[in-house]
Amino acid sequence: MNSMQTSMRTGVALAVVATLGWALNFITPYVSGAYSLYDLMVVRFLIAGILGLMGTLLYRAHLRVLGPGQWCVAAALGALGCLGYGVCIAAGVVFGGPVLTPTLVGLVPVLLALVGNASDKTVQWRRLATPLASVTAGLLLSNLSSAHQPSLGIVAWLAGLFFSVGAVALWVGFSVINQRQLMKLPASATGLWSALMLLGAGLATLCLLPVALALGLLELPTAGFSLPQAGPLYAWGLIIAVMSTVVGAWAWNAATRRLPMVLSGQLIALESLFATLLGLGFHGRWPTPTETAGLAAVLMGVVMAVRIILSGASVPVKRGLIDSSPGRFTDQ
Repeated sequence: MNSMQTSMRTGVALAVVATLGWALNFITPYVSGAYSLYDLMVVRFLIAGILGLMGTLLYRAHLRVLGPGQWCVAAALGALGCLGYGVCIAAGVVFGGPVLTPTLVGLVPVLLALVGNASDKTVQWRRLATPLASVTAGLLLSNLSSAHQPSLGIVAWLAGLFFSVGAVALWVGFSVINQRQLMKLPASATGLWSALMLLGAGLATLCLLPVALALGLLELPTAGFSLPQAGPLYAWGLIIAVMSTVVGAWAWNAATRRLPMVLSGQLIALESLFATLLGLGFHGRWPTPTETAGLAAVLMGVVMAVRIILSGASVPVKRGLIDSSPGRFTDQ
């Protein structure tokens, strides 16, 4: 086994850790308790903002490397890519049910794999066709449980579709803009860039708090802020913020140094798989035969992609062209 294969295997393991952390985003409807989904999101992104402030202070020596315009771009990317994406996901689930949003967002990894192989030809298209088809079919099958859900009104379904498409657009747009910005940054500024994004998400949350209160979306003012009542909410907000942003970002940053985008794009599909398994666990049931077939197809497609890419790992690949999805910060 050559050093490149070893490095890529390590990258795959790190990507698995990152996607498992990101999957915690999808358990928010199950852990908000007596509070609303928006309460948990506010707590989570305020914690992320505090972590971002701590990171900015930690990396303050690198602030002179970036111009004020770049500070604003990083903060805006955090506000749109972290908070905006999270709001679209939550609204998509609320209006469109538990199937529509994961199905649309779950297809993004396939799109990223296609974009990655088109921009940086890592493997022949005919060899990539089978794993891509397997991942796509698996994502669709694992979300066909809509037949068991109550029917939605056309207005609610259209609203869910709007927010779901918005989540996909934010994910893709964030990836493109963030990657271009990172190409202009020295490696030493990557940590500061990530911290500024988290800080931007926290500041945007503070700005939106009056709107959420005016619309009556938050239960904290009536249910109580004290630790005995809101303790579980704070705990879950901290867990999701740390696992999804800190651990997930660290693992993904390390993975980006080792993997080509065509492979990372398909590894992101594991997020949907982990999210489905976590959701089933909270529902206390086993997957249906259709869901099992879908999950197996996703896993099989990812394994095939890993084998195909590793088999060609003797050829150097371009680094750093990895997806930097919402809340997922690309390293150099």
